[in-house]
Amino acid sequence: MTGAPWTTRQTPGPGGAEPFDPGAAAAAATDAILHDTLHSTRPGVVVDSPPGAGKSTLVVRAARELAAAGHPLMIVAQTNAQVDDLVLRLAEKDPQLPVGRLHGSETGTVDPALAALPEVRTSAKIADLAGMDIVVSTAAKWAHTKVEEGWRHAIVDEAYQMRSDALLAVAGLFERALFVGDPGQLDPFSVVGAEQWAGLAYDPSSSAVATLLAHNPDLPQHRLPVSWRLPASAAPLVSDAFYPFARFRSGTGPGDRSLAFGVPGDGSGVDRVLDEAAVSGWGLLELPARHTPRTDPEAVRAVALVVRRLLDRGAAATSERGPDPEPVTAARVAVGTAHRDQAAAVRATLSELGVSGVVVDTANRLQGREYDVTVVLHPLSGRPDATAFHLETGRLCVLASRHRHACIVVCRAGVAELLDEHPSTEPVQLGVTVKFPDSWEAHHAVLARLAEHRVGWRG
Repeated sequence: MTGAPWTTRQTPGPGGAEPFDPGAAAAAATDAILHDTLHSTRPGVVVDSPPGAGKSTLVVRAARELAAAGHPLMIVAQTNAQVDDLVLRLAEKDPQLPVGRLHGSETGTVDPALAALPEVRTSAKIADLAGMDIVVSTAAKWAHTKVEEGWRHAIVDEAYQMRSDALLAVAGLFERALFVGDPGQLDPFSVVGAEQWAGLAYDPSSSAVATLLAHNPDLPQHRLPVSWRLPASAAPLVSDAFYPFARFRSGTGPGDRSLAFGVPGDGSGVDRVLDEAAVSGWGLLELPARHTPRTDPEAVRAVALVVRRLLDRGAAATSERGPDPEPVTAARVAVGTAHRDQAAAVRATLSELGVSGVVVDTANRLQGREYDVTVVLHPLSGRPDATAFHLETGRLCVLASRHRHACIVVCRAGVAELLDEHPSTEPVQLGVTVKFPDSWEAHHAVLARLAEHRVGWRG
């Protein structure tokens, strides 16, 4: 797994049990997953992966081992970017491995970097990729692909982001599949209401994994137990708040990573929250309570100023990857928001402050990505109500789990009171599994932890 060689540290197990070796735990989980993938006769194997657990590394390794065992396979991903990333990873690990990249007929859907890989063939026609050990494409493209003889094996990446109707559209192409995904991230997106299907076994708005397990509850299920991304300061909170039935640990200990500044703080709220985050891994920059427009100008400016000062003060990160501090450049910083107009407002303000190169995007688009430091505009900041969209557990989970060193949240005061004033009003529906963790509990858990690292906007 990614990062397994980085640490030989052992930490006490729960209740004084044997010491926990993250590398050994990750390796044992991977071996069990690969054994079931290669040898199980069941139609599927399900793997739950927490943030930064090496999911893509697992997919690449499983694909290579299946191909090496003489089992050509298809890989299903959810976006063109995910497909291209997998192809690049496969080529990096095994440059001699024949890989086909099936794409749509539109121009510009394939990463130009694939053209330089000698064993990678790209085409919009499946016939052109006959004989390739591995063929990779999006679920949307596979749904419109006709073949005379399907594959014995498939891998479905980001399976929790795939709707069950999309799985049904491609299920005829393979006999058995490895389903890998993060159950804590955002649910599949639907542009229409799905209430009329609620409780039915074939609800098309459910995730591919949920529907698969509803019909095949005895499928082999595994989980990756270690996050190599999240630091020791973040993994316990993210695990407890968002993965209560599949807890995981950080692959690093409290002293394995550090964040420092070359320029001292000036005593402002922005600099004090940066200092707090450098020490503890978390920071909450709290603005006065107020109902605001969605693109709250004061909160947007606060987010932009945190980024500006982070770069101005010469942040440097030290980690298990090497002995020397590495500069935290703009490319290693991300800003996360709930809405696209909020992201656009932050980008505009950063531009006014002379900052470029920082990724600013919504939680949906930040899924699967990793940065040294993240700055988050809390989804409920300044809101008069707590809607299902803003309370969605996966959205907060994504925003709170993209960082390797520190996460700074900008939020107006009053969110805890807002949550208490807006209890859940969603109807209870027969046959529908209650989603857990509860969004109110997850939000309160995160707020309680952030409160320990609160810094006032004006002192």
